[in-house]
Amino acid sequence: MDDLQLLIDLHKPANRQGPGGEVELEMALNVAQIDRSSPIKIADIGCGTGASTLLLARLLNAEITAVDFLQDFLDQLEAKGESLGLSEKITPLCCSMDNLPFADEAYDLIWSEGAIYNIGFASGVTDWRRFLKVGGVLAVSEITWLTESRPAELQAYWQGEYREIDTASAKMAVLEQNGYAPIGYFVLPEQCWLENYYRPMQHNFDAFLHRHKNSKAAEEIVAAERREIALYEKYKAYYSYGFYIARTVA
Repeated sequence: MDDLQLLIDLHKPANRQGPGGEVELEMALNVAQIDRSSPIKIADIGCGTGASTLLLARLLNAEITAVDFLQDFLDQLEAKGESLGLSEKITPLCCSMDNLPFADEAYDLIWSEGAIYNIGFASGVTDWRRFLKVGGVLAVSEITWLTESRPAELQAYWQGEYREIDTASAKMAVLEQNGYAPIGYFVLPEQCWLENYYRPMQHNFDAFLHRHKNSKAAEEIVAAERREIALYEKYKAYYSYGFYIARTVA
C-alpha cells in the first residue's frame, strides 16, 4: 500500500481532515452575511468526508457541489448525507481543485476549509474567482502566521511544508490584488485543532498501526503526524488557520 492510500486510511474515519468547527463555520456565514432562507449555489472545494458540507446543507437553502479528489472521502460524505436526509442538496464531484469543470459565474459561494494549500492560496483565489457571480463570496481557511517573527524551528518546519504560509495582512493583500474586497477575518481557536482534529486522529493511531502490521511506512506516517501535533502544542501562539471571507468586485 502506497503512502497516499495509507493517509486515506488514517484520515477517512475522522469527522474532519483538518482544523475547524461548527461554531466557526457559522461565524464565517454570519460575517459573509449569507441569507439562510434564499436559494444559493455553493461549491465546497476540498470537502473531505464532508463535515462542513453537511452543516452547510443543514443550515442553508443550498445546492452544494462537494469537490474532493479522493473518491473514498466522497463515499463517506454520500453515506453520511443519506443518513441525515441531506443527499438531495449535495452533488459529490471527484476531481482536482486545479481542474474544476465549472461554468463562469456558476456559484454564489465558494467554500474551502483547510484545503486551498493543495494548489496554493494565490492560485486558488485567482483561479476560482471566475466561478463566482459578481458579488459572490469566497470563504476559505488558510494556515497563517499570527506574529511577525517566530522560532526558527517552527519557521523551518512550515517553510518546508507550505512555502505560502504568511501573515493575515499578506493574505488580505493577495485577495485585494485579485478582484476581491475582504469583508472579514478571524483566527480558528485551539479547540479546532486539538479537540476537533488532532485528538481524534491520535485516538486512531493504534488501530491504524495494527491494521497495517506496524509497517515502516505506517509508522513513518504516524511519526510525522505526531511531530506536527507536538509542534502545534509547543508553538500554537505563533500560528493557526485564519478564516478569510471576501466578496468579488466587478
